Amino acid sequence: MAQEPAKAEDAEAAPKPKKKLIIILVAVLVLAIGGGAAAYFLMQKKPDAHQAKAKAGEHEAKAEDGEGHGEEAAAEEEAAEEPEAEGHADPKTALTFVPFETFTVNLLPDPDDKFLQLDLTVEVKGAELAEKLKVQMPALRNRVLLLLTSKKASDISTPEGKTQLSEELLAELKKPLSKGGKPLKVTQVLFTSFVIQ
Repeated sequence: MAQEPAKAEDAEAAPKPKKKLIIILVAVLVLAIGGGAAAYFLMQKKPDAHQAKAKAGEHEAKAEDGEGHGEEAAAEEEAAEEPEAEGHADPKTALTFVPFETFTVNLLPDPDDKFLQLDLTVEVKGAELAEKLKVQMPALRNRVLLLLTSKKASDISTPEGKTQLSEELLAELKKPLSKGGKPLKVTQVLFTSFVIQ
């Protein structure tokens, strides 16, 4: 019976080191997470106000030295363009993409009959113009179809031919929608699918 109290003391002594080990591991884990979070926040970009102050200080230093007058104007122009890149663009001048439905047209015989299946998207300046184009889509599709059906497969199968077709489509889509109207601000024609068979 003397051995039973000794076993009971050993049983109680065994859990104590395990508890200490768990507490130490939890403390190390908490410190590691805290250190990682602190490193994350320290490595983040400085707020824009701090960057603006730093840039202003650089411009003042250059102005005092008599340097950078042309560079300063260029930097101001870049700063004016930066909001567009960051998603704060003016809806009237922001570039917007307008997709067209798929075109499937017969090409001129060359010597065989071939057809073209084409998906294109146009890039325009401003969401307002994009909406206007969507309303006028039948007239725009007609312009594109007439141009596409005037081509031979050999004319548009090379990279140069595709580039030429893109330029011709751009010129066609820039034309005013009504007589006496302003040219449309279409900036680019992009092919998203181009198949000749």
